[in-house]
Amino acid sequence: MIILQHVASENAGTILDFLKKNKIPFQQVNLFAKKIKFPDIDKARALIVMGGPMNVYEEEKFPFLKPENTYIQEAILMGAPYLGVCLGSQLLAKAMGAKVYKAKKEEIGWDTVELTARAKEDPFFKGHKSNKLKVLQWHGDTFDLPRGAVHLAANKDVPNQAYCVAGLFYGLQFHIEVNRPM
Repeated sequence: MIILQHVASENAGTILDFLKKNKIPFQQVNLFAKKIKFPDIDKARALIVMGGPMNVYEEEKFPFLKPENTYIQEAILMGAPYLGVCLGSQLLAKAMGAKVYKAKKEEIGWDTVELTARAKEDPFFKGHKSNKLKVLQWHGDTFDLPRGAVHLAANKDVPNQAYCVAGLFYGLQFHIEVNRPM
């Protein structure tokens, strides 16, 4: 398991808690560090890409975004399962050829997203009793769904809140990783 973290203050939270509790080995790559070495994607069981305050198109300001995009594309080609949270969902959309752009409205704070009918059948959301989720939002960008994506969640301001491609690659615009310390 490889976790890409963009800023020190936005770690994998509840995801890390789960991995540690279940003794699932992981390697965290701090993209904010001066020297970055991406692990061999061939050995990755899965890729988790966290959020951050940058935008996918700010490659001049954040030079790690270009090699990260290539790394994500390699992971997709290898069929490595992918979970992208916030910026991670936007990076997945970009790597799959979809457009990422400023949303009509920033979403900051707790909000509700509505699961689509397809989400009820998807392993990620299956068994969730309500068709609504209360989630933490903290983003100003949105994206078009990549080709072949299954739309899983929406809200009135930013319709593309969650999606899946090929049953392997998940993008969540909202934050599921927030734990009490965060």
